[in-house]
Amino acid sequence: MSDPVSTLNCAETGAGQTIRIADRGPIGQVTLRGDPSSAKLKKAVKAGVGVDVPGALSATFDGDKGAVWMAPDELLLFTAYDEAGTLVESLSSALAGEHHLALDVSDARAVIALEGVGVAEALAKGAPVDMSDFPIGHARRTHLADIAVGIWRKSETDWEIVCFRSFARHLFDLLVISSREGSEVARSE
Repeated sequence: MSDPVSTLNCAETGAGQTIRIADRGPIGQVTLRGDPSSAKLKKAVKAGVGVDVPGALSATFDGDKGAVWMAPDELLLFTAYDEAGTLVESLSSALAGEHHLALDVSDARAVIALEGVGVAEALAKGAPVDMSDFPIGHARRTHLADIAVGIWRKSETDWEIVCFRSFARHLFDLLVISSREGSEVARSE
């Protein structure tokens, strides 16, 4: 079996950018739909990715594993690429008899890491969201220049964004243009 590759082929920005933009590469992603208040679901998520089920509009991570709220009945779980199939099996087993859907979507989506103090400004140029009020641990589904995305903030300067892989190159290039040195928005206070 060949090694997995990402659609962005591990692209990363170089000099001349206000932020660092990098393809996360192949990463395990599992869509889990079900009742987030279910004790069985909470236990299965904790066992599967080592974090608690996040509340609405939240993301919880422990290293590269984590869970992001995507909708009232939907989470996006992250694990190692080669563990996604096993995660789906364990979730399905743990949630047997309970209404749910666990699906490996690792090859359907791309994840881009964003790092720097200018991330919110770069995202604000294309998203209809107030990025100035986006606390650490917050997650949001929105559009960035008409591309459906999920965005979450992991720390003061670390963010991630996910989109369908067919839009990954367009999104990456858009982020590069939005964060070029000299493109900062001059605000008068």
